[in-house]
Amino acid sequence: MIKGRSQQITRSKWFVPLFSVAMGLVILAASWIGGHPRAGAFSLALMTGFALLVLLAGRSETIRGLRGDGRDERFAQIDLRATAVAGQVLILTLIAGWLTQIAGGHTGRPYDWLLAIGGVGYLLAVPLFRWRG
Repeated sequence: MIKGRSQQITRSKWFVPLFSVAMGLVILAASWIGGHPRAGAFSLALMTGFALLVLLAGRSETIRGLRGDGRDERFAQIDLRATAVAGQVLILTLIAGWLTQIAGGHTGRPYDWLLAIGGVGYLLAVPLFRWRG
């Protein structure tokens, strides 16, 4: 029952826009606390603009898939592949940052910790999916 309710919420056309605005507010608060209210206001405006785009561009199949109300098995596979590509890009970026740091005589932090956490997550996920799959 809980899983069905969760899928119903994330498949609503309102989930991504509301989540975007909420994250914009969180960024605004964090920026404000950090002494950068203008940057926070800019971030909120950017996240709200994205929310409006996703909410109002309802006829596009791609937007409906991103938003959740147009999801089907095909879009789930597209999303899975896009997530994998994004993860690979992030890992390559972290490796480049780590190499740049150690080449400059630094410790490599925080890139070393982020890479280690990603590696451990991967090493735990492989047997989990093997066991479940």
